[in-house]
Amino acid sequence: MEKDRELLEELLTIFKPEAEEYLSAISSALIELEKTAPGEAQKEIIETTYREVHSLKGAARSVNLTEAEGICQGLEGVFAALKRGERELSRDLFDRLHEEMDALGAVLASSCAEQAPPSTVQQILAPENIEKEVLRTVRISKSRQDALLLQVEELLGVKLATSQRISELRKINASFDAWKKEWGGIYPELQLMHQALHDSSDQVSGKWGAAAAKLFDFLDWNLHFIGSRQEELAALSTWAERDRRALSSIADELLDGMKVSLMLPASSSLAMLPKFVRDLSRDQGKEVDLVIEGGEIKIDRRIMEEMKDPLLHLVRNCIDHGIEGPAERAAKGKTLCGALTIAVSLKDGSKVEISISDDGAGIESTKVRDAAIRAGITSREHAAKMSEEQILPLVFRSGLTTSPIITTISGRGLGLAIVREKAEKLDGVISMETLAGKGTTFRITLPLSRATYRGVLIRAGDHHFVAPSLNVERVIRIKEEDIKTIENKEIIQVGGTALPFARLADIMNIGRGDRPGTAPQWWLAMILISSAKRMAILIDEVLREQEVLVRGLGSQLSRVRNISGATLLETGKVVPVLNVPDLMKSVMMISAALPGHDLGVQPTGNSRKSILVAEDSITSRVLLKNILEGAGYLVRTAVDGLDAFTQLRTESFHLVVSDVEMPRMSGVELTVRIRSDRSFSELPVILVTALESREDREAGIEAGANAYIVKGSFDQNNLLQVIERLI
Repeated sequence: MEKDRELLEELLTIFKPEAEEYLSAISSALIELEKTAPGEAQKEIIETTYREVHSLKGAARSVNLTEAEGICQGLEGVFAALKRGERELSRDLFDRLHEEMDALGAVLASSCAEQAPPSTVQQILAPENIEKEVLRTVRISKSRQDALLLQVEELLGVKLATSQRISELRKINASFDAWKKEWGGIYPELQLMHQALHDSSDQVSGKWGAAAAKLFDFLDWNLHFIGSRQEELAALSTWAERDRRALSSIADELLDGMKVSLMLPASSSLAMLPKFVRDLSRDQGKEVDLVIEGGEIKIDRRIMEEMKDPLLHLVRNCIDHGIEGPAERAAKGKTLCGALTIAVSLKDGSKVEISISDDGAGIESTKVRDAAIRAGITSREHAAKMSEEQILPLVFRSGLTTSPIITTISGRGLGLAIVREKAEKLDGVISMETLAGKGTTFRITLPLSRATYRGVLIRAGDHHFVAPSLNVERVIRIKEEDIKTIENKEIIQVGGTALPFARLADIMNIGRGDRPGTAPQWWLAMILISSAKRMAILIDEVLREQEVLVRGLGSQLSRVRNISGATLLETGKVVPVLNVPDLMKSVMMISAALPGHDLGVQPTGNSRKSILVAEDSITSRVLLKNILEGAGYLVRTAVDGLDAFTQLRTESFHLVVSDVEMPRMSGVELTVRIRSDRSFSELPVILVTALESREDREAGIEAGANAYIVKGSFDQNNLLQVIERLI
C-alpha cells in the first residue's frame, strides 16, 4: 500500500503541470475565440478547445479527480453544442465559460495537493491511461531545477579557488628561483672553504676534515634534493593548470547548459495576462484589446517570475489610469476598444526590453506635479522650477499617485515604485514615455540571464566590496581641490557635467582609508550609472574585475541598505556586493542632511489624530472603533450620515470613515455634503462598504471620496495604511 501511495504521489506530480498547460491553453483559446469573427477560423478554435477540454477531462479521470472531471464534462458539452451549431457564442456565454475556468483552476489547485485513494492505482497504471508523451519526456520541478543550478553554480567557486591554488603554486615555484640565486652566490665561497680545509695542515685537516666533508656532502645532496623538488613542483603546477582548464571547461559548459534549460519563451510567463486584462477591463466597464509581440524570445525563467507582479502592476495601471472608458474615447474620436501592447525584444545580445504601451489619455505632468506636492515629495516652490522631463519620473516614487481615490485596484502610489524596485533589483532599468491624449509606454530593460555576472573588486578603508560591472562607467583620478561644494552638496566635474559625489566609506559607515595629506595627492573616484543617473564615489583602490556569483543574504537579512548580496572570493573571503540604486539614494540622503532640513522622517503622532466613524451597524461600528483606537487614534462614532455631518459642524476631525448604505443620509451623500462645505472640503473621506460594483466605486469617486474599501476584501492593515497615507 505504501508503494501504491508513492506511485500515486508521483503521478499526481506529473498531472499538475500537465493540467496547468491545459488550463492555460483553454483560457488563451477563449480569449482568442472572443476576438475572432464567425467563420472557419472560429470553428477551428472551437474544435481545438473541445479537444483540450476532452484531454483534460480524461487526465483528471485517470487520477480520480471527479469534481474537476465533472466541470470538464460540462465544458465539453458546451463546445460540443457549439460544434454542432446548437448554441451561439455571446458575451454572456463567454462570461460563463471564464467563470467555469476559474472554478476548474481552483478545484485543480486544491485537489492536486490531496492524495488519491490507493484503489485507483491499477486504473492509473492501465496501458490505455498512460499517454506516450509521458514516456518521451521528463518533467522536473522548478525547485529541483533551481537546486541543480545552485550546485552547478558552486563549481564557479571551485574554479576560482583552483585558479588561486595554482597561483600560489607558481609563487612557491618562483621562490625557488630566489633560493637558487642566493645559493649561486654562496656556492663558490663554500668551494673555497672546502679547498682551504683540504690544503691545510694535517693537524687542522684531521680535526675538521671529517666534519667538513660530511657538511659539504650534505650541502651537495641538499642542492640536488631541492632541485628535484623544484622540478616536481613545476611538473605538478603544469598538471594542475591542465586540470584547471578541464574543470573550467566542464564548469562553464554545465553552467551554460543550465542557463539554456532555464530559458523559456516569454509567452509562457505572459500567458496569464489575456484573461487578467479581460477580467479587469470588464470590471472597469472598458473594452481593451491586448496584443503580445515577441513572445517567442527566450528569457531566464527566474527573471520572468520576478517580473510577473511588476508586469501586472503596469498592465493594471494602463487599464485603470490610462485607457479611457468607451464614452470618453468616443468623445475624443478614438475607437471604443482601447489598445494595450506588450512587446518583447532583444537588446545588445545580452539584454531584453519589455515595453507596455496603451493608447489612453497619457500622463499629465501637472497632475504629477500636484500629486508630488500633496505627497510631500517636493515643495511647491521647487516643483514650479522643475521641467516636464524632471517631473514625470516622479511617478516612480513611493507614495505618489494621480488617482482621485484609493481602491483595492489602485491609488496607493506603490505600484510603479514596486516595479522600479524589482527592475533595479534584477540589474534592470525602467523608463517611461507619455504623450497627452495619445498614450503611455513603459520600457523595462533586463538581463537575459541572472546566473553570474562580472564585478569590480574595490577597497574602501580596510573593507572590500564588489561593484557590478554593469553599473561601473569608469574610474578616474581626482585631486582634493576637484571636489566642490554647492549648496552644501559635494560634486565633481566630469566631462563638463556636475556629478553628485560621496565617499564610499561614509556611505557604508566604515572607517576611512587613505586620508589627504598636506600636499595634493591623487584620489580614485568610481563613476557609477543606474537608470540613466550618474554619481561618483571615492574609493581607495581598484583590485581587479572578475566573474562573481552573487548570493542573497538570507531571510534574516532580506533587505540591507546599499547591499544586494554577497560573493565568495577565491581566497574564501566573503565580500558584499553593492546595490548601486541604493547607493544613489544614500548619496541624496547625505546631501539632504542640511541644517534646518530633515530626512523625511515624520513622527507618527497617531494619538493626536481624531477620526469620525459613520456606521449604522453597531457590530461594524464597534469593530472599526476598536481597530482605530488600537492604532492610537482618537475615535468618535456616528449612527448614520446625518449624525456624522452634525458632529462635523461642532467638532474638528482629521479624517472620516463611513459606510455607504445608511438611513437618513448615505455615505455618498455625506461625502457630497463634506465636499460642498468650504470649512472642511479638504477633509479626507474613506468609504468602507459591501458595495463593490464598478458603478458604486464611480459614485464614490464622483462624490469626492479619497478611498473606497470593500468589506468583502477588508483587511485592517490595509485600512490603517490608507489612513496613514491620507493624514
